[in-house]
Amino acid sequence: MARPGRDPRFVDAILDWPPTWFLARLLLVSAYLLGGLVKLTDWPGAVAEQAHFGMTPPALWAALTIAVELAGSALLLAGRLVWLGAGALGVFTLLAACTANAFWTMPAGPERFMATNAFFEHLGLIGGLVLAALVSELEAGRDRRRA
Repeated sequence: MARPGRDPRFVDAILDWPPTWFLARLLLVSAYLLGGLVKLTDWPGAVAEQAHFGMTPPALWAALTIAVELAGSALLLAGRLVWLGAGALGVFTLLAACTANAFWTMPAGPERFMATNAFFEHLGLIGGLVLAALVSELEAGRDRRRA
């Protein structure tokens, strides 16, 4: 039975289970990992995607996108410089959302509705990245106090 003001025991067990933090970070960066790997294995498609969004030169932007998606994800998964990986992915996500989901430039209708939802979903993802960086900093502070 849950104790007042405390998490139920099964929640404590999940949150205290060592792989939970890694799995949460893996879920958070899964879209970036997949996106970076797909772009890496389909270079012409990656360049075409950047050209579609008006990014010039598209090959440079494709390379930068791949680098940020894979390097940022790797930093979060490794638990090293999480603030840097989360920050890079957060800035990338904000720029991508503004480029690909500029709902404020669209007339009312289903496309604007979908772009609005996608834009705010991306903001939520940025919030998750900020939370990952905060948790990482809290863990690092706790480790420093123990030393």
